[in-house]
Amino acid sequence: MRNLSSPTRDQPMLPELGTPRKLLKLKGMFNSKFGSVPKFYVRAPGRVNIIGEHIDYCGYSVLPMAVEQDMLIAVEPVKTHILQLANTNPLYPYWVKKKMKITLSLPRRDFSTSANNIQIDKTKPLWHNYFLCGFKGIQEHFGLSDLTGMNCLVDGNIPPSSGLSSSSALVCCAGLVTLTVLGMNLSKVELAEICAKSEHYTGTEGGGMDQSISFLAEEGTAKLIEFSPLRATDVKLPSGAVFVIANSCVEMNKAATSHFNIRVMECRLAAKLLAKHKCLPWEEVLRLEEVQAKLGVSLEEMLLITEDTLHSEPYSPEEICRCLGISLQELKTQILSPNTQDVLTFKLYQRAKHVYSEAARVLQFKKICEEAPDNTVQLLGELMNQSHVSCRDMYECSCPELDQLVDICRKFGAQGSRLTGAGWGGCTVSIVPADKLSSFLANVHEAYYQRSNRSLVPEKQSLFATKPGGGALVFLEA
Repeated sequence: MRNLSSPTRDQPMLPELGTPRKLLKLKGMFNSKFGSVPKFYVRAPGRVNIIGEHIDYCGYSVLPMAVEQDMLIAVEPVKTHILQLANTNPLYPYWVKKKMKITLSLPRRDFSTSANNIQIDKTKPLWHNYFLCGFKGIQEHFGLSDLTGMNCLVDGNIPPSSGLSSSSALVCCAGLVTLTVLGMNLSKVELAEICAKSEHYTGTEGGGMDQSISFLAEEGTAKLIEFSPLRATDVKLPSGAVFVIANSCVEMNKAATSHFNIRVMECRLAAKLLAKHKCLPWEEVLRLEEVQAKLGVSLEEMLLITEDTLHSEPYSPEEICRCLGISLQELKTQILSPNTQDVLTFKLYQRAKHVYSEAARVLQFKKICEEAPDNTVQLLGELMNQSHVSCRDMYECSCPELDQLVDICRKFGAQGSRLTGAGWGGCTVSIVPADKLSSFLANVHEAYYQRSNRSLVPEKQSLFATKPGGGALVFLEA
């Protein structure tokens, strides 16, 4: 088995690493399932966002790193036009929204469809829909209408709905699978942009952070991910600290509820009202970053403008229409997404305040890492703590369990701790002095998991130290 780079124009060949044990296991499971041997495997990592939450879709830079947990797909191209998808985990969950109740369901692990008639149901975030997103994204990018089929077996150890980007890793995996089967080439940046756009087929109006770090990650370094144009810059993390991920064991799939899309729309509406107030062409504005760029002012100045322009009381749709001089019908059909058209109130001031302050924290974090003062870990921890407070109070994307876990992590030695990912559940990330790591892990495990009987996921995935990992890869069978 040869371990090769992804079929991109900008990635060098990797050295021979031998046959990883998990690929041999996946090969055996593939053979049992399909009665044949996969021709290649694709890996895409999950990620932890160190700082910069809910600001990528507003146009601002974020600071994630890839983790060792990943999605793997074993692939065999076939002569038919049928996609045969299977999952090694028969209990892989998905969340179904039924009226106002979110229900955990356990679907069949297998799915098949025509490669030339991809249909993605936005109402059901089934695992195979994320594969279809990546497949369809590549198909549409090249304008192809007669694609070959394939047998695919999906495996992975990223806890689902944990804020570590299991869904986007699967989209990226599928995009790279499709590109490899077609024998075509794209840059890593092009792949990331295609996969970010195609994940919108699930109905989630996300940004491009998850897909970007999945392709652009490099071992040993975090990345500052910037947008328009997409680019990644190395950020060397302090050697005297370790980043620890802790799973709250509260699952939240952002595609299963409207929470995430409401935040996206609140930011969009805030951007339009700020632009209108400043006599900018607000109809063209979609992101808060665009307002800053058009005004040519600093983030600190944008915070002051937000204070002067927006009020802290929630806005009704009718008030927004009056501010913009549009009808309610125009608001619903031209600005709001389908699953936010019935929202009764929008908190524009709070969301804009979070975005502009969080964007500033990302730049401060990077600057501290570059300058590396003696109290680097303390300063970075303070920024992470500020980020969590803003996520909790201004963006309202935390939950009681995350807040409790953050408090426990700080109590037992973390210099900083915050929710990571979309929130409303999932994981925290903490910066811990390296010499305190052992006691930190033991104390947090006892305080949060053992006392509360929350060991619902494998221990390694509940609480673990992590370091920057590499990006997506293709492994070819010899």
